[in-house]
Amino acid sequence: QVQLVESGGGLVQPGGSLRLSCVASGIRFGINYMGWYRQAPGKQRELVSLHAAGGSTNYADSVKGRFTISRDETKNTVDLQMNSLKPEDTAVYYCYADPYGRGGPYWGQGTQVTVSS
Repeated sequence: QVQLVESGGGLVQPGGSLRLSCVASGIRFGINYMGWYRQAPGKQRELVSLHAAGGSTNYADSVKGRFTISRDETKNTVDLQMNSLKPEDTAVYYCYADPYGRGGPYWGQGTQVTVSS
């Protein structure tokens, strides 16, 4: 069965950094898009960043210049380096994977990121 396992969330002060990691397993024919969404308190889930197979990336305007996505397509992993964190970045962050083949997209269980002084 398909699993997306996230790690790296936690509590950090404004201006600090965190690195989120996700590994996908059980996907047999490769992943097209892989990346991260987040859901802040009282808000809808929103796109943070996506990394397409082959290397293209995109970012939400709110995180451009602060967050960097990276991916190892051979290992089905994706990371999100988050710098200069702000209180408004506080959210549950979800790993996302959209395979080429049957099934999906798939979601991780979510990892809490809290930015507070």
